[in-house]
Amino acid sequence: MNTIAKNRPSPSTVRWAVLGTGTIASTFAEDIRLARNAELVAVCSRTVEAACTFSRRFGGLRILTNIGALAADAEIDAVYLATPNSAHFEQAQSLLRTRMPVLVEKPLVTTAAQARHLAQLARETNTFAMEALWTVFLPAVNRMRNLLADNAIGAVAGIRAELAYVRAFDGDSRFFSKALGGGSLLDLGTYPIAMTLALFGFPQAVTGRWRAAPTGVDMSAEISLEYSSFDASLSCGFDRNGSNRFIIEGDRGSLTIDAPFLQASRVIVTRNPVAHRLAIPPGSGLLSGLVSKIGRKLPLPGLTVHDHRYPGSGLQFEIEAASKAILEGKCEQPLMPLGTSIANLEIIETVLAQPAS
Repeated sequence: MNTIAKNRPSPSTVRWAVLGTGTIASTFAEDIRLARNAELVAVCSRTVEAACTFSRRFGGLRILTNIGALAADAEIDAVYLATPNSAHFEQAQSLLRTRMPVLVEKPLVTTAAQARHLAQLARETNTFAMEALWTVFLPAVNRMRNLLADNAIGAVAGIRAELAYVRAFDGDSRFFSKALGGGSLLDLGTYPIAMTLALFGFPQAVTGRWRAAPTGVDMSAEISLEYSSFDASLSCGFDRNGSNRFIIEGDRGSLTIDAPFLQASRVIVTRNPVAHRLAIPPGSGLLSGLVSKIGRKLPLPGLTVHDHRYPGSGLQFEIEAASKAILEGKCEQPLMPLGTSIANLEIIETVLAQPAS
């Protein structure tokens, strides 16, 4: 069983270090303050200046400047990797070899082969590893799980989900660079895929198509996951601003997490077509949003809204879940096991194996 450091101020708190000082590292540092079983104690960066600035901003964190020092520090229990996609594999591998638990910002790595290798290494060293796909841990998503378990909309008939935001093409940016693990599927598509896998498990078949950016990464993609009694139609892209909803249709109604679903804060249950059209109108523009707000405020038969707004940005839920698993000596977190991360990357690779359209 993997263990965490012994000389700890609290047996119920995981002491985290963050590797990286960018936007997502800052969000992690803000939200960990809302987690009940975790604290941020250190920051590691290649540049002392960046680490010092980050440390001052978040209350005087200890500063480390290389991953070797991070792995050897007895006062660090776990590391959050907030580095570019292309760095995840080598960094996670290096830490796991020293039996340091890791939480890796999505995507876990850039290929399914790398993910399988990390999973094997985590098993061999009996060390915790998890992809930080925070949406899966939000209270609204947990409510959706419970509603499905309670048969709230009857038999599932289909899933529709989209995550798309316009990004001006820049061949040097991480979003469009092959070397940096770019592409809309790794950046955006991983969210609807992960949500579908978390709620329904692995599909029986995968198909899809994609359109290339000038650098050869995917500018947009469509993914179809086939289950025994329904299909999931998912899409992502840098070429448009999408509806960005996650909708589960059943034979007695629908469950919707409205835009942007990756920040899920409420679940909308509709049990007739009129309620669905008013609460979830087509489109993603200002008028659609206004109609949607009006629809939810009306005492409309067949409409229920479950509100699960939260403080901060929402990373505290995955931090708590990962910390709990580490404190319990687990190698994986049940809601986001490495097998799901592997399957997500295998689905992406299946789509990208098709010729670009």
